[in-house]
Amino acid sequence: MTKKILLLSANLLVCGYLLQANEDFETNDISKQFLSKQNNNLSESENEKFILGKSFFRIPWVEAPSATTARDGLGPLFSANSCISCHPHNGAGTVFTKENQISRSLVTRFSIKDTIDFHNGFLPDTIYGSQLSINGIKDVKYEGKPKLHYKKIIEKYPDGIKVILSKPLIDVVDLNYGKLSSDTTITHRIAPALIGMGLIEKIQEKDILIHQDINDTNNDGISGKANFVYDRKSGTKRLGRFTWKASSPTLLQQTASAFQTDMGLTNSLYPFENCTSEQKECLDAPKSRDSLDVPDERLEAVAFYIANLKVPKPIVTKKTTKGKALFSKIGCADCHIPSYTLNNGSIISPYSDFLLHDMGSRLADNGRVEFDALPNEWRTQPLWGIGKRSWILKQTNYLHDGRAKTLEETILWHDGEAKQAKHRFKNLSKNERNAIIKFLGGL
Repeated sequence: MTKKILLLSANLLVCGYLLQANEDFETNDISKQFLSKQNNNLSESENEKFILGKSFFRIPWVEAPSATTARDGLGPLFSANSCISCHPHNGAGTVFTKENQISRSLVTRFSIKDTIDFHNGFLPDTIYGSQLSINGIKDVKYEGKPKLHYKKIIEKYPDGIKVILSKPLIDVVDLNYGKLSSDTTITHRIAPALIGMGLIEKIQEKDILIHQDINDTNNDGISGKANFVYDRKSGTKRLGRFTWKASSPTLLQQTASAFQTDMGLTNSLYPFENCTSEQKECLDAPKSRDSLDVPDERLEAVAFYIANLKVPKPIVTKKTTKGKALFSKIGCADCHIPSYTLNNGSIISPYSDFLLHDMGSRLADNGRVEFDALPNEWRTQPLWGIGKRSWILKQTNYLHDGRAKTLEETILWHDGEAKQAKHRFKNLSKNERNAIIKFLGGL
């Protein structure tokens, strides 16, 4: 009896520790600031670093030369002038603005078809580089503008209910520096929500790789694989964890890449201007006074800010509990792994295996590769916060290019390795399907 009491006490202590740990990085907030809450128990110096990073994340950058030397160096070619303009309230971007214009959150990427580069994972277009810059500073012409319209696809349930899906048809217009290379592919990416990125970085590599099954040895139709990518800080290949294709190994590198690609801001990992050899005005544009637009202290502070944002705590009700059970039963949890235990004993629930999966031809990029990621392969998207951001922030674009406007549409776009899970979802009753959507909405 004493042994049972001691064991129960030990379990309660562990549960108490985990509860405290979860309170450190989870929030129940349902205001528009729910993705802006900082983790508990930061030291005084860490809190100062968080505030510094928050400042450089939110306040716009300006072109050089400027009296605002801490924030000059924007461009010469750029898509946005601040991080938060693509990640409103730290959430995901939207495809269109309220004025029905293509949003800055949706970027247009270029790469040479089916060609891999050791350092970048792909080869950029020779004239326009890796991403279309829709803005330029004074005397530097913007590169061009994206063009987007949709083709309607009807998805039908066995019970007769129809859902209309929208397939994006993309192009670029008003190109100011000549034509794209004939073998250049065009793809879209929407800015993701900045949820749990610091926690993702803390997951042990072995806990991700244990789910890898490249040859589908267990014959379950799922063959997730890791994307090993170039780490610019160490100069080695490492496991990719971030971006839609898992093509960035660390949060620091992902932050540095966004500074350079989206805002034309040089830093120690990307020390070159966002210009190609064909863009003379861009190359000759005024430079900031410092050798790098974003010194390491500021770069690391922004990455620290993002790493220490709280994740939303899931809503648990009778309906969401039923939906969670169905989500697992039909096979969604085979790729959307519910939870991980970190080295400090904390349990996190990102709902992802962070591996690449074949998602079928309908979602495939047009010939774009990123390191080991083929055009039809995508990293399993983490699901924490995916529902709350839709009804709190009114952000209703999902998947890599924002084509899905509801969680239901998102599921119906799944194919390839997810085809069987989607088939089981479609064969559920309407009430059961709604329970799964309710569960996802509470994450």
